[in-house]
Amino acid sequence: MAGGKETPRQKMIGLMYLVLTAMLALNVSKAILKGYLSVNDSIEKSKKFIEENNVRVTDAFRNAVAMNPGAKPYLDEALVAQKDINEVFKYLDDVKGNMVRYVLGYEESVKVKGDTINLRHYPQSDKIDDYDKPTTVLLGTDDMHPLDGPLSAEELKKKLEALHSKLVSQLDNMMKNPKSKLLQDDYENLKKKVAIIKPVESGFVEDGVKFTWAMDQVDHLPMAAVFVNLNKMQADLKNVEAEMLQVFGAASGKLTLKFDQIKARVLAPSSYIQAGQPYEADIFLGASSSQVKPEDMEILLGVDSAGAAQGKKGTGSVPIVSGEGKYKVGTSGVGEQTYSGVIKYRNPDGTYKYYPFSQSYKVAPPAAAVAAEQMNVFYAGVENPVSAQAAGVPLSDVQLSATGAGVKMTPKGPGKYMFTFTGTGDCMVTVSAKTKDGVKPQGPPFKFRVKPLPKPDLKIGGKFAPSEMKKEDVATIRALGAGAQGFDFQANYVVVGWEISGTNNKGRYFPGLTGSGPTLSGEALSLLAAPAVNSKIYIEAKIKGPDGKINPVTQSIKVLK
Repeated sequence: MAGGKETPRQKMIGLMYLVLTAMLALNVSKAILKGYLSVNDSIEKSKKFIEENNVRVTDAFRNAVAMNPGAKPYLDEALVAQKDINEVFKYLDDVKGNMVRYVLGYEESVKVKGDTINLRHYPQSDKIDDYDKPTTVLLGTDDMHPLDGPLSAEELKKKLEALHSKLVSQLDNMMKNPKSKLLQDDYENLKKKVAIIKPVESGFVEDGVKFTWAMDQVDHLPMAAVFVNLNKMQADLKNVEAEMLQVFGAASGKLTLKFDQIKARVLAPSSYIQAGQPYEADIFLGASSSQVKPEDMEILLGVDSAGAAQGKKGTGSVPIVSGEGKYKVGTSGVGEQTYSGVIKYRNPDGTYKYYPFSQSYKVAPPAAAVAAEQMNVFYAGVENPVSAQAAGVPLSDVQLSATGAGVKMTPKGPGKYMFTFTGTGDCMVTVSAKTKDGVKPQGPPFKFRVKPLPKPDLKIGGKFAPSEMKKEDVATIRALGAGAQGFDFQANYVVVGWEISGTNNKGRYFPGLTGSGPTLSGEALSLLAAPAVNSKIYIEAKIKGPDGKINPVTQSIKVLK
């Protein structure tokens, strides 16, 4: 209001302006506080997501140690860091709970759990604009400022500083230990990440007073703002934990080979068996690493384990391609041939192990072979790729002839053919070789069985349709596919028409929704989006096989909750 003498009307107008200004300030305050609540909700969700992900990563880390013992030192370091971080994380819960208890006016004997507080709920929601009590309980009164007792802002600062120093010291010590050393870039980047939890003053000055870190977080801020600041500190802790898990886990995998390729292997004492003799073989799963390096593994020929341990290289080495040794040698003569050597493998701790091997094979006179490349039988109505070879004969000089089951043979390159059939039964295939004396058969004909294509089955989401599906999974169906179960042959089955019946969650029964092609109509999608639980969806599909035949297929799917 202006100075000097005023009329009653002027005084009233001035007073109204003051009231209006105060009301506007209150509205701005409420809007700001609502913003804090939204930020707090987002931080809570982020904390929960990171915490759950850290648990999954830790479990995977533990499982990896079983396959890679060299990872254990890194896992041990990760668990130590987790323990230290979680201690401060839980302490922050205590700080939040104690602050809310004080603001709400509860006695000290009443314990409020900081990890369960929701600022949008009563009674917290009525106190989120309190400016004084959060400052009093965390910083102290003007007479005893700053407060540094239990659950105070000053004590929190000391705990965060101690945790930062402890984590940095842990990283420094890891770099001194060969079993837990990190790459230099990982080490430096991780130290930068850890720095986010270290308390740093803003340097803000008001009325000649320089704010401390504790004052930056608390001083005369509403409870909602202080709560968000404390929650952000917890989120920072979980982010640091996640970074350490990621870096430690990655570092553990750089010490040793990762066996990422598993194949079936057959090892036979002899590679040549005469008629009447038994055939024996060891069949097992073999693992190899596509990332193998020369310093990790060598395959040496003509040397034993003792010689390799002394540094001898033998008669040569076998090149490694995608983690596997590729041994190749000429066969100028016939009869039994042998070779031996040792695999030199580096352990995670830097020591080596030596695995000796010995193998023999027999070089036989020329003979022929025919292989159906997809399976050990032919199928009518589709293309059947076939390869043929004759021992001692270049592929360009190998010729095939075939009879039976309406066979048609198309050359696709040296030693490669495509067979198609119009019928079923037996097919006789003869391998011949072009020689200077003409075309000569290379042994008796090979007999193959030609079978019809198997009946197709319905597919949903790339998998064969089950008899039961959860309601939420049924709602994801957009189209229908087809294939033949247990049939590894490359054959194209296509849905050309369909009819779907079922009951939705409102009890309405759809007697028959139809369409063409694999894609479902909007009406069918509407039914599948909300089917009744424990009802059945009936699907009748028309499936066209690669031979052009249309096959009807019926499938019922029970909808589970």
